Amino acid sequence: MSRRAFIRWLMAIGGILIGISAWFSWLVKKKFMTETLTVAAHSADTPEPPASQEPPQPSEEPLPPGPLMSFFILSDLHVTIGDPLTMTKLRQALDDVTHFDGPVDAIMLTGDLTDTGTDRDYKELRGILNAYKLPPVHANMGNHDYYTIWINKANQWDQDAVPNGKSDAISREQFKKFFGYSQIYNDFTANGHSIVLLSQETYVQEKPEVGEGAWYSDEQMAWFKARVKQLYKPGRPLFVMTHQPLPPVGTDGKTHQLMRAIEFRDTLAPYKNVIVFCGHRHQDFQNGTPHYIQETFHYFHNASVGRTLNRAYQQEARNKAQGIYVQVFADKVTVRGREFSNRTWIEEANWTVPLEKVKV
Repeated sequence: MSRRAFIRWLMAIGGILIGISAWFSWLVKKKFMTETLTVAAHSADTPEPPASQEPPQPSEEPLPPGPLMSFFILSDLHVTIGDPLTMTKLRQALDDVTHFDGPVDAIMLTGDLTDTGTDRDYKELRGILNAYKLPPVHANMGNHDYYTIWINKANQWDQDAVPNGKSDAISREQFKKFFGYSQIYNDFTANGHSIVLLSQETYVQEKPEVGEGAWYSDEQMAWFKARVKQLYKPGRPLFVMTHQPLPPVGTDGKTHQLMRAIEFRDTLAPYKNVIVFCGHRHQDFQNGTPHYIQETFHYFHNASVGRTLNRAYQQEARNKAQGIYVQVFADKVTVRGREFSNRTWIEEANWTVPLEKVKV
């Protein structure tokens, strides 16, 4: 065999060996991959736990995410053509509410809607509200909503001529007609959560001893007790709106206060998760004045949209317009102060109220 033929023979043998080696590698690889896929498929199956092993149970039912109800509370608007700034501030508040980055299921107006309670002031209030597409709006009466008795036919303050041909009954009728109410105290329910609104029921034309206080009749107090009992749901908050604040615990109020305060507190004492809001004080959320008090219920003092005041009840912060935003969650209620003039949150007014759970 020549040298050249020998080299060709070696190359042929090498090619055959390489082919055999590649074929053998393919068989091994195929077998390995098949076994791997089989093991992976079995691993993907969730094995049933042994009969003696129970799967873990959640400790509680998960809470639903997000707010269940949200609303604004605007107090002490004091809308009057005699003070155009009050109208500007209400527009600022409603601009913020209607462009708000969050849900708004309702707006509560808690008293002193106008400054004098006259037809002229109510007309201005109507014009402002009608300029916006608003969620349901509900309200109660404050002392200034009875002030029409101080105003004469020339729309001037005339104390010597009180009641200037007016009456407390006329004020009540104006308020009811404006909101389409059959009575001046009402309640409102949204998304399964209720708000009770109590109203000052008379003023000095009928009862001079009332002064600037909130007097509630026997009929209103009986209605209040019945509605609280009917509307209260364990585990959920119940909201109550007044205008005038409460006096110290254990006392009844007088001028500038809720007068039948002992009975009011006794009515709410048996119920958990009750949250009460009042207005009237006008106090700036940023002046250090306490705005939250915990009794058998949770009690918040709102500021004012129309006339925010300092500790000395002076109108230093003329450009401020403040209110409250409330959100209900499954396990808590958040209460936050809002500055409407620049659409910001007020750091000093930020509270969380944990809800007591239903005991099984």
